[in-house]
Amino acid sequence: MSTGQTLQTGHTWNTHDVLNQVDELTDFNLLEADPALAEALQRNGAARHIPSLSRYAQQLGERATWELAEQANRHTPELHRFDARGRIIDAVEFHPSWHTLLGLYRQQGLISLPFEDSSAGRWSAWAAGFYLHGQVEQGTLCPATMTTAAIPLLQKEPALWQQLQGKLFSHEYDPRDLPVGDKASMWLGMGMTEKQGGSDVRANTTVAMPVHAGGRGGEYLLRGHKWFFSAPMCDAHLVVARMGESGGQACFYVPRWRPDGSRNAVRVQRLKDKVGNRSNSSSEVEFEDAWGILMGEEGRGIPTIIEMATYTRLNCVLGSAAILRSATVQALAYARRRSVFGKLLAEQPLMRTVLADLALESEAALQIAMRLAQAYERGGDEGDPLERAWKRIMTPAAKLWVCKRGVELTGEAMEVLGGNGYVDTGVMARLFREAPVNSIWEGSGNVMCLDVLRAISREPDGAQLLLQDLIDTAAGEPALLQQAQSLARRLSGPPDQLEAQARRLVQDLVLLAQACLLRRHAPPAMADGFIATRLGAQQGAMVAGAFDPAGLDIAAIVQRALPA
Repeated sequence: MSTGQTLQTGHTWNTHDVLNQVDELTDFNLLEADPALAEALQRNGAARHIPSLSRYAQQLGERATWELAEQANRHTPELHRFDARGRIIDAVEFHPSWHTLLGLYRQQGLISLPFEDSSAGRWSAWAAGFYLHGQVEQGTLCPATMTTAAIPLLQKEPALWQQLQGKLFSHEYDPRDLPVGDKASMWLGMGMTEKQGGSDVRANTTVAMPVHAGGRGGEYLLRGHKWFFSAPMCDAHLVVARMGESGGQACFYVPRWRPDGSRNAVRVQRLKDKVGNRSNSSSEVEFEDAWGILMGEEGRGIPTIIEMATYTRLNCVLGSAAILRSATVQALAYARRRSVFGKLLAEQPLMRTVLADLALESEAALQIAMRLAQAYERGGDEGDPLERAWKRIMTPAAKLWVCKRGVELTGEAMEVLGGNGYVDTGVMARLFREAPVNSIWEGSGNVMCLDVLRAISREPDGAQLLLQDLIDTAAGEPALLQQAQSLARRLSGPPDQLEAQARRLVQDLVLLAQACLLRRHAPPAMADGFIATRLGAQQGAMVAGAFDPAGLDIAAIVQRALPA
C-alpha cells in the first residue's frame, strides 16, 4: 500500500509504502483458539454448552464486534439530569454499540444460567461465557456481574423474588427506562461506597427510616449519598444504609421507579470520569428520601452485601483472566506477523521467552478461575466442605493475585506492539486502561488479603482441607511440596505477624494452587514452565521473561496459548 498527498497540479507524492504493519487479530473463534478453556468445559461437565458457547465465541471474534467495543468506549455515556422542560429525569444516554453488546450477553442466557437449575457444569459454562465476552469488551460486564450476583440474595426474599424472577431469568434485552413491572427484563446495581468510608462500609452515614412498621420486607425512605453507584441506569440497586441515626447497617432494594409509577428520589450528581471501563456508567448519587425495601435482617446489611460481593469477586478474577488472555493473544498474533532485524518477532529468542511468560500467566489465571467456578457450583452451605474452602478462601486470594498480574502483564503485552500498542485507537490501550478496575472494585488488594486471613481463622478445618488438597497434588513434586509445607507452617503463626506479611502469604497460596491445577490439567510443558519460573530455582523474577528458558519447551507453551 502506498501513501501520498495529491497536489493542486494533480501530481501525487509517493513518500513511502506501508509495509510490515500488523492489524489487531479479529475474525476468529475465541473458543476454538483456546484449548485450555475447551478442556475445562469438558472436564467440568459443561460439554453440552460448548456448541452455543462456540457460536457466541465466533460472534464475539468478528471484526464488527471489536468495532462495537471500540465505539462503546469512545462514545462514553452522557448524563441528562433534566428533560427539555426542566423535569428531573436523571437519564444516562449510551451509544447504540453499548446496547448491542449488552444485548448480545443477555441473549446468551448468561445472566441467570448458574441459578436456573441444578445441572452439572452450569457454573463453568457461565464462567466461560463471561470470560469470552470479557476478552472483547469489559464495561458491559459491570451490570451483568451485579445482576447475576444479586439473584441469590433476592431468592431469600420470597415476596420480592416472586415479582422479579421472570425479569431476572429473561433472555430478552430491554433497555427502556420504565418501572420494572412494565419491562421484559431488568438489571441490578450496587450502592455501598460513601465518601468518608471507602472500603469501610461501617462508616456509612446514609440513613433509612421506616414508612410504617418496617422490618424485613417493609418500606423505608433512604437519605444520604453514595460516592460510587454503579450503574445508575439499572432498574434497581442493592444499597447499604443505617437503620435510623444510631442503628446498624442494613441492605435495601431500591428501584429506579416507585410502586406508584413515579421516579424514585435517587438523584444522579455526576458520572465518574474513569481511567478505564469507559463504556460503563459509574456515578455519584444522593438519596432524597428514596423508597426502598429492607432485605434480610436489621443490622445484617454488611454480611448481606458481602454475600453479593463474594460472587462479584469471582467475576473480577474472570474479568482479569479475560484481559490477560486477550492481551496475550494479541501479542502473540502481532509477534508472529511483524518482522524486526530480518526475522519475525516471534522467532527472536528473547521475545519468545517473554511471550511464553505471558502464555503461562494467562493459562494459570484461567485454570484457577475455572476451578473456582466448580467450587461455586458444589460449595454451597450444604455442599462439599473442600469446595466451600476453595470458594471462601481462594476467591479473595485469586482476586488479589490474578487482578494484579493482569495490570502488570497487560502493560508487558502492550510493549510487544511497541508504539502501536500505546495508541488509544488500538485494542491494547483499552485492555491496559481496563485492567486496574478489577483490582480495585469489590475490595482492594489489602482487603482481599485480610479477607483470606479472616476466612482461614474462622474456618480452620476448611483451610486444612484446602492445604491437604494441594499437598496431595504436590506429592512427588519437590518444589510444590516445599511450598505447601512452608505455607502450612507460616499460616499457623501469630495473627499480628500474619497480617503484616499477608500479601506474601496470599501470593504464595495462589501460586501453589495455580501450579497444582496446571500439573493436574495442563500439558507437561505448561506445568513444568510455570513451576520452574514461579516456584522453582528461578522464582522471584520481577520482570516478565526474566528467566532462563533452558530445559523448558518454549515452543509448546506458545503453541498451546494460540495454536498457529
